[in-house]
Amino acid sequence: MRRRAPRPAGRGRVEPTPYIEDQPIRASRDDGDDRPRRRQRPIDDEEPEVSERPPTRRGRGGDEPPRRRTSRLRRFVYWTLVLGLWGVIGVGGIVVYYGARLPPTSEWAVPKRPANVKILSADGKLVGNRGDTGGEAVHIADLPPYLPGAVVAIEDRRFRSHLGIDPIGLARAVVVNLTARGVSQGGSTLTQQLAKNLFLTQERTFGRKVQEVLLALWLERTYTKDQILELYLNRVYMGAGAYGVDAAARRYFGKSAREVTVMEAAMLAGLLKAPSRYAPSHDPARSRARAETVLAAMADTGTITPAQRTAALAQTNMIFTQGNTGSENYVADWVMDQLPSFIGAVDRDVVVETTIDSSLQILAEASLQAGLAQFGDKRDVSQGAIVSLDPTGAVKAMVGGIDYSKSQFNRATLAKRQPGSTFKPFVYLTAMEQGMTPDTVREDSPFTWKGWSPKNFEKEYKGAVTLKEALSQSINTVAAKLAIELGPQRIADTAMRLGITSPLMATPSLALGTSEVTPLEITGAYVPFSNGGFGVVPHVVTGIRTADGKVLYARKGSGIGRVIDPLPLAEMNTMLSETLATGTGRASKIPGWPSGGKTGTSQDFRDAWFIGYTGLLTTGVWLGNDDGAPTKRGTGGTMAGIVWQRYMVDAHRGRQAVAVPGTVPTVARVEPGTPAIRRDPAVTGSLPRPAVNAAVEPGRREAPSDGLGGLLDRLFGR
Repeated sequence: MRRRAPRPAGRGRVEPTPYIEDQPIRASRDDGDDRPRRRQRPIDDEEPEVSERPPTRRGRGGDEPPRRRTSRLRRFVYWTLVLGLWGVIGVGGIVVYYGARLPPTSEWAVPKRPANVKILSADGKLVGNRGDTGGEAVHIADLPPYLPGAVVAIEDRRFRSHLGIDPIGLARAVVVNLTARGVSQGGSTLTQQLAKNLFLTQERTFGRKVQEVLLALWLERTYTKDQILELYLNRVYMGAGAYGVDAAARRYFGKSAREVTVMEAAMLAGLLKAPSRYAPSHDPARSRARAETVLAAMADTGTITPAQRTAALAQTNMIFTQGNTGSENYVADWVMDQLPSFIGAVDRDVVVETTIDSSLQILAEASLQAGLAQFGDKRDVSQGAIVSLDPTGAVKAMVGGIDYSKSQFNRATLAKRQPGSTFKPFVYLTAMEQGMTPDTVREDSPFTWKGWSPKNFEKEYKGAVTLKEALSQSINTVAAKLAIELGPQRIADTAMRLGITSPLMATPSLALGTSEVTPLEITGAYVPFSNGGFGVVPHVVTGIRTADGKVLYARKGSGIGRVIDPLPLAEMNTMLSETLATGTGRASKIPGWPSGGKTGTSQDFRDAWFIGYTGLLTTGVWLGNDDGAPTKRGTGGTMAGIVWQRYMVDAHRGRQAVAVPGTVPTVARVEPGTPAIRRDPAVTGSLPRPAVNAAVEPGRREAPSDGLGGLLDRLFGR
């Protein structure tokens, strides 16, 4: 049995304390001796009782027992597993919660890209792209490889290897954002960005981010990497209303994405970070700086060689377009207005082929702008329109205003204005059809009819004049008297037969052009004078096909048939050619080209018109103000006729002269699709014709014995 050390008197049990041999200890205070004593070594058969408690640390340098270290490690592992398990459960719950707010996966599908309408001129040049995207969908195989490579290099380098989300990129973004104390870098992959663009809103919430990840994983499982990248390149917003790389390339560089250079590709890829901030048309310097960063990334990833990077950096003096604001946009808008009537709803990319001649379109726009520069301030004129048609009624050029960027209202097709004296040919044609001739005489004198007293422009009267002179000099009194004599309704019927579609007031003032019409319809109504008497329907669309070539519409037919018989047609052309020879339109002659036309000025000089034609083109010009404000005595002869001549001279330069029926005895060349018309070389001037009425006016020529049918045979080879 272990022997214990004796207890000190008067005290409770005292536990032995550790000691070191020969170390002095103090005696108990109770023994009255406070001298230091040396602890005696216990005898061999006696050992002091040792505490069973483990030794405690002694400051920082103390050792920790292995058992305690093991216990703490076990607790750490345990709680890590517990927290991890609950984390997985929590994440799973979150995924289930937000995933349940998405449609069933069986219904997941990439929505169709908004349809693009690519509109082409007759010579294959781009008139415009219309639709929500602003450009056509392009296949990745059709793009220069450095364009998709630029996007991958700067936006998602591990795009080819990740499964839709990039943990490395996400972790890097978190570190950068924490360091920057703000959101300076995103962690979304291209697939996540595509998922957001296709399916989700732009709101930044935790739930939307979870849904974005789920959709990104689904996209990666459903589509190949090239398909995902192609979808992204065709859908991503790139500023200025452009969606997709093709729309952006056309918007900023005026070319297809298939044709961009390395530097341009870098600029397009640089837009993705902030489209408005880095738009080259907005801030070229900032855009270039960003492009240089992209070029470095492209070289670093092997998308381009160092030599290509050097060459791209050397590209200076780049041209950035300010958007397509040319006059061809009026044509594109008009095409879009008509498209549903041809193919219904546009639910896929289509290509529309038009009748527009791109060179004539440029000439028409330049002529109108020059005219407004010449007459705008001088005559208080602010707007104008030009429309030019070939003998089949195909619109070859159309300008609906002076500046599309400031006003998209198409005055050529929508503005209804008083045509003034340009309406008079319908009056005189009616007279020819009712048995009169260009030599028929009427009195130019003041008169009043039911309170209406029409006056001539110069307030002068010439007395007896022929109808040819009355039309060429634009005498109002004679036209008004003819309207009363022939009947306003008959004149209205003639105008509508030739192509006027606007409502007409069947009153005598109709003869002076008081009923409003559009420039397109009245110009179209003049075309029968140029093509041998055949009515036309002004048109611009010749064909529509899908992007892969399937024909959806092809125009057939060439018009509405004959609307003017040959004799009155020839007589009208004789009179209308006199307008340019000696009349109010003499400033608008086209050297070397037979032509006819008519000036027009509405009440109070509000509208100035000139509509004229050759065997090649029929063109109408209108000048005025949108609000109907009067001009400073601007007339058709002094303003519109000058613009008309400027355009027509340029449009006919270098072309072989073509005859107009009843003016020059040669065979007219017409555009393809127009019925072939053979004219008798012996027929010139005012042709003999049968009387319409039983009574023949004094001096009137009798019809040939074979009658109208024989004349038609001789003129047109029927």
